Amino acid sequence: MKNYYPEGEIFLTPDNQNSIKTIFSLQEAMLQEKILEARVSLCDNDHNLHVELPCAKGFIPRDEGAIGISDGTTKDIALITKVNKPVCFVVTEIIRDENGNYTAVLSRRKVQERCMDEFINQLSAGDVIPAKVTHLEQFGAFVDIGCGIPSLIPIDAISISRISHPSDRFQPGQSIFVVIKDVCGGRVWLSHKELLGTWEENASKFHYGETVSGIIRSVEDYGIFVELAPNLAGLAEPKDGVAVGQHASVYIKALIPDKMKVKLIIVDVFSGTHIHRAPEYFITDGHISHWRYSSDLSPKVIETRF
Repeated sequence: MKNYYPEGEIFLTPDNQNSIKTIFSLQEAMLQEKILEARVSLCDNDHNLHVELPCAKGFIPRDEGAIGISDGTTKDIALITKVNKPVCFVVTEIIRDENGNYTAVLSRRKVQERCMDEFINQLSAGDVIPAKVTHLEQFGAFVDIGCGIPSLIPIDAISISRISHPSDRFQPGQSIFVVIKDVCGGRVWLSHKELLGTWEENASKFHYGETVSGIIRSVEDYGIFVELAPNLAGLAEPKDGVAVGQHASVYIKALIPDKMKVKLIIVDVFSGTHIHRAPEYFITDGHISHWRYSSDLSPKVIETRF
């Protein structure tokens, strides 16, 4: 299986920069059908993409901008949103005008078709691959799983700890890992929470008697849920003046593996700007056939079978 990465991953590599540097290296890349990357500077009125190349004008005709543009299954917004971002392509033609100026005609669609044939269609449920967050909606996070091909992580598959919006966990441009739930008919279904550790793996980072930081995720009549890690939350006793999204310092009163509970006491709460940190992954490659979140001591089973 050949690896294809999210757009932007090879843009600054020496090999890519050398390949787009001169017209001679660009011609060689064309003969090799080599995948390159460069930044889009303009999407014109006809939705053709103009690409910044050091040695020539780069031009991606509208129909070559993405799989599905020509038949309407992919909307033109997929091209418009590429302005000022790196995109992948192969060189299909190099034209020299009467003044000696070069134009390189490029195709992003051909790269995506290769990615689908050689990579994505070869994936199976349980495979772990890199991805890049492209944009966020209330219902989930859209990610690039290779060469600009999009897929979705539903909000309930992002983490065990519930969030009100994917922006609580991700930001556009962030590199992450995902696990394949299914591949069918050219569509890919994803999950993320299985890579963030089990209850026991997360709970092992905390100890009775410690005071640690957390984020208020839910305020109920019977208590307040505080997230300690994306796959671990605890319950604190009710407290006035507490709101979802606030930061908290909490005292760990008890860790109970057989009930998968963390009992907390809120020491202090305050409002502050959320700092996005890279997720702490317990799995970043390979294949998962079965994942069990539940503690071995707990009768309650929370698991995923791929």
